[in-house]
Amino acid sequence: MKKLPFILISIALFLGSCAMMQTIVKSTFPYTATVSIPASAKVGEPATALSTANSFDQDFTKDGNNAGKISEVRMISARLESKDPSNYNIGNIVSLRVYMAKADGSDEVLVAVRKDITPTVGNSIVLDIDNSHFLDDLVRQESVRIRMVYLLRKANDVDVSLKVTLGIGAYPRNR
Repeated sequence: MKKLPFILISIALFLGSCAMMQTIVKSTFPYTATVSIPASAKVGEPATALSTANSFDQDFTKDGNNAGKISEVRMISARLESKDPSNYNIGNIVSLRVYMAKADGSDEVLVAVRKDITPTVGNSIVLDIDNSHFLDDLVRQESVRIRMVYLLRKANDVDVSLKVTLGIGAYPRNR
């Protein structure tokens, strides 16, 4: 009975090293980031919010990189929801674009957009994805930078925190 945890850990490490398992894991855990819109943000002027994102599965690897055996990584879903205050109406934003890049800002690509957001949309929206780019190099990074460019419809009374959730899909590497 004392050998059972050792056996389970060994199996998990073995499976974690195979391409199919890395594909499943990477496609299961989305990248999340919290972006802030300050109360001082101007209505009708494009503004930018920056944040660092990582995936939950990266916490279980030595260097934050568990994507060595996957390829053809593309965006498959994107969502934005109010975090603080939790009832913030995302309809206060007219439109937005979400970009993903390496931590230093290089290799930036557009991954999601939402134009003409309805004024009464509520505290959560699904974004339109841009899956025309492969994200292989980005998901091999320890963390990535998320840049959200937005246009406000209505001024905020308080600083607002929004959670960006980006789901990816991947295939096993053929090498």
